[in-house]
Amino acid sequence: MATQTETTDKGIGLGLALGALAVIGALVMLVGAPEVTAAWGFAGAVLFSSLAVVGIHLSS
Repeated sequence: MATQTETTDKGIGLGLALGALAVIGALVMLVGAPEVTAAWGFAGAVLFSSLAVVGIHLSS
């Protein structure tokens, strides 16, 4: 008896979308003049990059 598995590219798309948001957060961190703006950019970059990794692993 053969088992069939289906794979989708949902994880790749989710990873790319969240990766793009992580890059935007990193750019905010780099150009953020006051320390608070740079801190929020760093928090966004770390959060979205972590979610990108989790999203890829959960959907595969």
